[in-house]
Parts: sequence; C-alpha cells; structure tokens
Amino acid sequence: MSIRLEIADLKKVYSGNTSKTEIDVFEGMSFSVQQGQIFSIVGPSGCGKSTLLRLIAGLEEKTSGEILLDGKSLTGCDPQVGMVFQEYALFPWRKLVENIEVALEIKGVAVTVRRAMAMQYVRDFGLEGFENAFPKVLSGGMKQRAAIARTLIANPQVVLMDEPFGSLDSQTRNLMQEFLLKIWGERKDTILFVTHNVDEAVYIGDRVAVLSPRPTGILKIFDVGLDRPRNRTGKEHNRIRSDILQLLNASAVVRPPS
Repeated sequence: MSIRLEIADLKKVYSGNTSKTEIDVFEGMSFSVQQGQIFSIVGPSGCGKSTLLRLIAGLEEKTSGEILLDGKSLTGCDPQVGMVFQEYALFPWRKLVENIEVALEIKGVAVTVRRAMAMQYVRDFGLEGFENAFPKVLSGGMKQRAAIARTLIANPQVVLMDEPFGSLDSQTRNLMQEFLLKIWGERKDTILFVTHNVDEAVYIGDRVAVLSPRPTGILKIFDVGLDRPRNRTGKEHNRIRSDILQLLNASAVVRPPS
C-alpha cells in the first residue's frame, strides 16, 4: 500500500513578545499515512492535535518541516485535503442540501449538477426528508452527517477529522462511528481522525498514534491489526486500549502547584 500523506520533521512554534514566551508545539514530528488508511491520533489536552490537522489543512503555517501529499509538498489550503470539524460549522442560513453542496458551488459547478450530487449524498447519508431543513432543527448526529457529506462531496484525497463525534452522546457517538466505517468501507478514503477517546481511536483506526505532552512528539504508533467489524469488548481490543492508556498515563507531566 502506497504512502499518501507524509509528515517530515514538522515544527511549529507560536511566538510571543519575547523569546521566553515562545511555545514549542512540535519539535520535529514525522510519520506517514498509507492510502485508504484510517490513522487515529490521541494525546493529552493541549498537545497540539487540532493544530496538527490545521497545519495539514493549510489553516495555519508551519515553522519548518514538510507536509507531503503523494510526494508533493502541500502549501496553503489545498482542495485535495478536506476537514470535518467538531462543531459541524454548518451555515445556519442555508438549508441542509445547500450546506452539502457548498464546496461544489465554490468550484463553480452548475446548480443543477451540484444539487443532484448533493441530493445523492442526502439519500446515501440517511437524511431524506430533511434536505430543506435548516441546521437549527437537526439533531447532532444529522448535523455531523451533513458536515461529513459536505467534505466528501468534494472528493478530497485526504480527510481530516477533528474530534468529530466529541459533542455527541454516547449512543449517537457509537452510531456515528458505525456510519463512518460504513462510508469508509465503500470509499476507502485516507482519514486522519483526532479523538480524546482511546476506545474510539482503537475501534476506528487501522493505526493509532499516541502523542506526548508539549513539545509534542510521537510516543508510539500502534498497529491495530483487528478484522472488521470489531468487537469493542474483545480481548485484543481491550489489550491495545489498555496499552495506549498506560502509555498516556506514564507520559503525563505532573506540574508542581503554583
């Protein structure tokens, strides 16, 4: 399987008023993601998981290093990279189908063509009957399905997902995990999936990268290697989950009281 996305010696520093207020987020992070793979990312709060996705998406500038897609450097916001946010980011003044088709509208796709494509996503994503509804009347799961559809309709080469199910209740979250895996099974998108939930990372991911506290590096990448569909309570699933939790706990920085 070929490498689709490669991160090479990535560094990110946020500068303050003086050198003493600089914040080193990444100090030479490197990893690769294979084509068609779901690559889960977990780590302590504040370690830069969302920042990593924003750098890949071109929403922030890296300090140094390389971000390569199919061997070519990514610069700025590239249409080959799509991003799904935790907060859905749907336009409240647009109907559901209009939200889904917005990427095609930006590309200049004719209205009849983009509407037909968006309606196909409405059907495929189980949103029929709500295509003319505004986001305020949709459930959390429906909003996130619409947000995922809006990203996938543009057919990106890499899909970045930043804690997409974090605001959902546990039952809806499990249903959305199954929904994502169903869609992924049909399309085989290359996905980077950031989550705080270790069980979710193992259940969804082909590999799980465990990040350290800042300045952030990769402590270990776990190859999950479990057949799908997976058993959340299975012995091997729980062993990998336990190993990741132990690694996260061992790396936690205990700060003295101020």
